[in-house]
Amino acid sequence: MPPYSSDLNSIEQASSKLKAHLRRIGARTFTKVFEAIGATSDLYDTTECWNYSKTAGYASS
Repeated sequence: MPPYSSDLNSIEQASSKLKAHLRRIGARTFTKVFEAIGATSDLYDTTECWNYSKTAGYASS
């Protein structure tokens, strides 16, 4: 089995984008983080999610 690579894990890619967004807006308290996560529906579009899955090998073209 090949070594683990976070570059190939779609969950890692998506969470990296979320963490960068939270840092950018300065969400530091539980309430602010909770509100920011609730407002992230515009952060990811369907094409981007598809590309995460395709890159990780979970989806075929």
